[in-house]
Amino acid sequence: MTRCLLRLATRGSDLALFQAKLVSRRLRGIAPELEVELVVVETAGDRRSEVPIASFTSHGVFVAEVEQAVLDGRADVAVHSAKDLPSGEPPAGLVLASIPDREDPRDALVGRPLDSLAPGAVVASGAPRRRAQLARLRPDLAFVQLRGNIATRLDRVPDGGAAVVALAALRRLGLESRAAEVLSVSAMLPQVGQGALALRCRADDATVAELLARIDRPGAHRCVLAERAFLARLGGGCDAPVAAHATPLEGDGSSGEIALDGLVASEDGRVVLRRSSTGRDPTRLGTALAEVVLGLDGASQIAALRQAGTTGGIGAASPVETR
Repeated sequence: MTRCLLRLATRGSDLALFQAKLVSRRLRGIAPELEVELVVVETAGDRRSEVPIASFTSHGVFVAEVEQAVLDGRADVAVHSAKDLPSGEPPAGLVLASIPDREDPRDALVGRPLDSLAPGAVVASGAPRRRAQLARLRPDLAFVQLRGNIATRLDRVPDGGAAVVALAALRRLGLESRAAEVLSVSAMLPQVGQGALALRCRADDATVAELLARIDRPGAHRCVLAERAFLARLGGGCDAPVAAHATPLEGDGSSGEIALDGLVASEDGRVVLRRSSTGRDPTRLGTALAEVVLGLDGASQIAALRQAGTTGGIGAASPVETR
């Protein structure tokens, strides 16, 4: 490694800066001579923090400007929360070079535990995935939109209600004690890539790619690839009621079989399709599981509702669930 300066492009939120500094520490742990500089970038999602994610006309609202800084040569690495990446391949000229150790991917309730919420209690969440699964568990609850950084979300917990946040975010910011309940994966399937970081660099920058590969965790990388393949086949993004969670079945997951659990739902939670499968090739596993889900009863209803941009009119009084 002859380069002594490495520039990491990141958003400017407290969580994003913590994650970029975490990457910096890991890189300097393997290359002590390295000087790391943070390049803070404002994204469309940051500029319009009051607007629901689903209202944006394009995916990657927390990603595009960060990656443009790398493509323009203003930075060498884009540091992302993997859950923010749009489905599909990286933009031309970039590669996903590394996924370091993954934090706990589960969701948490701040405020009151699920069983302690009174009928009609308000739950705040900006994620259709979270609202759909909670509506399935507790159709008596009311939901309101919530966006912003973690501090903002913690300040806006509804009275007598709860807000849903990623446990990984609370842990990284030293706020885990604020969690009233950590939701099990069986109750709340996580967002694709939740808890993982994704590091992208220029495709022609072999020196940086080699450095990033040294902090890659193949098990976490393979699991995230399986989850992203599921999302990509369904054509969803972080604004869709789609969830997936992969875990290795053998050792650290660097090889061998992976178990993948995937879900797609109507936003009101009345149609929930969920299936599990295992396989060795992450991309094939994710794609194949999505194909299974697309063939289930209820998939056409969800597709029609997504096309119409509404969750009403399903006509079913109770959830349709298939495992």
